[in-house]
Amino acid sequence: MCAFVRTMPLHRPQDNQLMNLPTNEPAGSRLIYGCMGLGGGWNQDALQAGHIAQAQAAVEAALAIGITLFDHANIYTLGKAEQCFGELFKQQPSLRHQMQLQTKCGIRFADASGPKRYDLSSNHIIESVHASLRRLHTDHIDVLMLHRPDPLMEPDDINLAWRTLFEAGKVRQLGVSNMHAGQLRQLGAALDVPLVANQLEMSLLKTDWLDADTCFNDAQGQSSLVWGDTLQYCQSQQIGLQAWGSLGKGWFSGGAPQDASPAVLATAQLVQDLAEEHAVARESIVLAWLLKHPARIQAVIGTAQPERIRACRDAGRVALTRAQWYALYQSARGRPLP
Repeated sequence: MCAFVRTMPLHRPQDNQLMNLPTNEPAGSRLIYGCMGLGGGWNQDALQAGHIAQAQAAVEAALAIGITLFDHANIYTLGKAEQCFGELFKQQPSLRHQMQLQTKCGIRFADASGPKRYDLSSNHIIESVHASLRRLHTDHIDVLMLHRPDPLMEPDDINLAWRTLFEAGKVRQLGVSNMHAGQLRQLGAALDVPLVANQLEMSLLKTDWLDADTCFNDAQGQSSLVWGDTLQYCQSQQIGLQAWGSLGKGWFSGGAPQDASPAVLATAQLVQDLAEEHAVARESIVLAWLLKHPARIQAVIGTAQPERIRACRDAGRVALTRAQWYALYQSARGRPLP
């Protein structure tokens, strides 16, 4: 995450000296630009000049609306999303100093060694970071995110990878994606550094994270109990929450499929009505709903279209009333609250 860094002492048994590690104080833009749609298709085709031009247009639009954190993963378009940024940095080195970079590792697609799998072994984490740095054409990653929880992960081994990368100056902060509170507790107990972020799917289209709280003691919330106290744990530990899929596939801002549910269609109309009332684009209403939550969620927007990126610019200034917020929530649920 975009973070001001403070330091804390940590004992290093190997040389009996102190080192300074960053803590998890989030700052910067509430919107994050997600780079999943850059680099062309998810195939082995070579990167084209058009892909780089598309990335340039998206970056310019994102910077213009105040976005300072750019979210990658080593698997996005099979590495070509990172490669796009590397080409941009080669062409314009000063661009790297205008942003912070976040990338993820831990997902491995099927290959000669095995099926699709998650790999948070220290060797794979370190190798993945080195490969990302080469593609990004940069010497460090501001935030490394562990993309998916690996059932075989060993927290002490992950900490070894973190130490190795941090001490080499290649990674500055560590976060996770798609982890629940129990996994965060287990991992956090072994790490020498506080986790800076947890990226989860949260949007008007994906509300089980809210249902787990509002419907905890009701049958409506039973399917959401897997969330447990994840949001509360992140808040109490100052682990930033990042919402992927925050625009809800664009279904509430003009892109709903023909066979969309009545709840989606009704919510899309409500978003339109509120957009007109607040004199903003529909995308800004969808995001403002997330930003109003007291957890200070940062919303990851993944569209590659500059006009849709610019449509998000007013999300932070829209002041939804409590009644409007609940109207959107209940409409998206498709049924009254218990």
